[in-house]
Amino acid sequence: MRLTSFTDFGLRMLMRMASAPERAFSTADLAEEFGLSRHHLSKIMQHMARAGLVETRRGGGGGAVLAQPAQTIRLGDIVRKLEVGQPLVECMGADGGACTIDGQCRLKGHLHAAEAAFLTELDRHSLADIALPRVMAKP
Repeated sequence: MRLTSFTDFGLRMLMRMASAPERAFSTADLAEEFGLSRHHLSKIMQHMARAGLVETRRGGGGGAVLAQPAQTIRLGDIVRKLEVGQPLVECMGADGGACTIDGQCRLKGHLHAAEAAFLTELDRHSLADIALPRVMAKP
């Protein structure tokens, strides 16, 4: 399974935030730290706030913090929330995609099972399990 860059960057942001849960992070700080587009990370942060993964505050001293303790946030839940609307393959999308062998395909069921197994494995682990080490994290 290949995750989108949206999910990859979201996971990186959450891993960093989990390394210092007492701190509020701005998207500008995270963008600089990871060498990524601030605009793109802002979109991801907004999505994570709507999904209930982070809480954001505006103004001086503002930024984003984890909405829950890292040990209670399951990795599978993060991926489900960030990958929403991103089917594993086109034919697994909401509209069924443009499949020329629909009705005869025996692959789709196996792909659903593989995707479920992937997410089940991620559900065994929390964000705390993958938080960046404090020594690597910048103040």
